[in-house]
Amino acid sequence: MNKKLAAALSGGAVLVLTLSGCSDDSDNKVNDWAKKVCDEVQPQLQKIANANASIQQQTADNSKPADVQKTDSAAFQQISQAYKSLGAAVDSAGPPPVDDGETTQKEAVKELNDSSKAYAGLKTQVDALDTKDQAKFADGLKGIADELNKISTSGDQALKKLQSGEVGVAMSKQKGCQKPTASTGASGSGAPDAGADASPEASASADKKS
Repeated sequence: MNKKLAAALSGGAVLVLTLSGCSDDSDNKVNDWAKKVCDEVQPQLQKIANANASIQQQTADNSKPADVQKTDSAAFQQISQAYKSLGAAVDSAGPPPVDDGETTQKEAVKELNDSSKAYAGLKTQVDALDTKDQAKFADGLKGIADELNKISTSGDQALKKLQSGEVGVAMSKQKGCQKPTASTGASGSGAPDAGADASPEASASADKKS
């Protein structure tokens, strides 16, 4: 059942900044702003990727509910803290030096903080699951995965705006804003996108078997 969580994570908003630059027409002020943000962003993106990978590695059908709960709880806590730090990074950088920069910045900070709260809520939910009843636990994880999908597919308009136009081009050139590779130190591929095509339908029934 944890496969559905892993798939939702790898396909969702946890990788906030996956940028690709197409031109080099940003001025120095915009580039300076992008570097300031991206230098702070990279450690947080790494934490998110690592948390994602830890859930990926706890996707075997014979995983014990208590182990899954512990892993997922820690991962959601780590992602929540990372989003909070991302919001602080964008906030402390000040408005980007472009038209409507202040509004764009404020909306992006709010969105990142909202995401932090949402993942903290998921941690609370997973902590409350009954690990002694595998069927109930699987049902509970399904609910959390559905909630995660909602978080991942809504509320990122401000971030998209921040990553568009001149600012987006400048950020895409910064290594700190590019997608990191997960590093968990555990066995397995550890790739954040691994398991994205896992079948949630199959895993739901598989986890209900004792």
